[in-house]
Amino acid sequence: MAAVEKVEEQLASLRIAKRSAPSEEPTYLLDIDLSRPAPSENSRFVAVSCSNKSIRVYNRETLQFLREYSSHPGILSGVRFAHACDSAVLSACSDGTVKCWDVRSATQKPVQVFSGYPSNVFISFDISCSDLIVCAGTEKVDQDTFLVFWDARGVTDCASSAKEPLGVYSESHNDDITKICFHPVEPNLVVSGSTDGLVNVFDINKDNEDDALMSTCNSDSSVSFIGWSGKDYKQVYCLTHDEGFCWWDTAQLDTEEPITLLRVLDVRDSLCAENQSLHYLVGGWYHEKAEKLFLVGGTSTGSIHLISCGTDGLSLVGTLCGGHSATVRSFCWNLADESLLTGGEDAQLLLWKPGAVERSLTKKASLKIASSVHKRVRVHNSSLKSRKK
Repeated sequence: MAAVEKVEEQLASLRIAKRSAPSEEPTYLLDIDLSRPAPSENSRFVAVSCSNKSIRVYNRETLQFLREYSSHPGILSGVRFAHACDSAVLSACSDGTVKCWDVRSATQKPVQVFSGYPSNVFISFDISCSDLIVCAGTEKVDQDTFLVFWDARGVTDCASSAKEPLGVYSESHNDDITKICFHPVEPNLVVSGSTDGLVNVFDINKDNEDDALMSTCNSDSSVSFIGWSGKDYKQVYCLTHDEGFCWWDTAQLDTEEPITLLRVLDVRDSLCAENQSLHYLVGGWYHEKAEKLFLVGGTSTGSIHLISCGTDGLSLVGTLCGGHSATVRSFCWNLADESLLTGGEDAQLLLWKPGAVERSLTKKASLKIASSVHKRVRVHNSSLKSRKK
C-alpha cells in the first residue's frame, strides 16, 4: 500500500480517545498548539486559546486541565509553544504585546513580554523554528499595518525581561494582518496573510523590507489561514474567510512555470460529502510521511471533514462524527502518534487516535456542560416568576 493510501486510511479511522472535562465557563476554543518534546519523548502539554480572552493548558495525554492565563482587559490571539522548551507558551495580545508564560509555574505573571509600539493591536504572531525571532501582525490603525519583530533569545530560559522590537515591516500589507507562519525548518523565512488578500513571503535575513519580500501571492479574498507544504516546504497555501483555497509553489518563482498549483474559489461547492455538506474550513497541515497536504473542514453540527489536496483538485478522505456538537474552530495534528486534537464552539477539547475506543464515562461528563447551563437558565427563570408574584 502506498504511503498516501495508508495515511488516508489512518485518518479515516480516527476515533475519540479522550475528551476534556467541561469547564466552569464554557468558551469557544479558537487555537491549539502542542508542546514540542525532546527527542524520544512525548509532548507533555496542550495549550488552547479561548474566546474568554484566556489561554488554557492541559495535560496532553489525559486532557486534564492544568492552569489558565489571562491578560484582561487585553484579548489574547493565537497560542504557540517555543520549539526548544516545552514549558514556554506564547500568545499575542491586543494591548500591543506578545506574552510568554512558563507552564511549570502557577503564577499569572508572564516570564517575558515583547512590547510593540503604542498604537499596535496584535491579532497574529509566530515564533521562528530556531526560537530566535518572534513576529506579530497588527490590526490596521490609521492606515497603518505592521509586522513587528523581536529578538526572542532567552525565551527558552524563561528569563524575565521586557523586550523592545528589532524593527518593523510596514509597506507590504494595507489591511489587518490575520496570520503569520514561520517556515518549519528555515528560520529566516516567514509568510504573512491579510484581509487585503495578499500572502507575502519574506526572507528576514535581508537588510530591508523591499529586499526581504521574496514573493506576493494574491488570494483575491480575506486570508483566514496560511501554511507551508511540499517537499522541503517550498509551497505556500492559504484559506480565505469565504472558504476559498489557494496553493502556490514558490520554487517556481525564478522559472517560466506557473506558480499556482490550485485555486478553489469556494471549497463548499467543489466538495460533496456523503449526506453532509461542508460549511466551513478550519485550516490545513502538511503530512510529511505521506508528502501530502490535508485540509480540515466541518459542519455547523460538529462533524469534521478531512480533505486531501492534489493539483487536480480536492477529495474527501473521511468524516469524523460524534465528537463535537457545534462548529469546530481549531485543530492540531501530532505526527508522532498520528493523533488529532480538535476544539470547538461547544467548549470541548477532543483527542482523536486511529481506532481508539472511548470510555462511556468521559462521554457522560461531556454532557454536563449542557445540563449545567440549563440548570442556570431554569433557576434564573423561576426567580423571575417569584419576583412577579
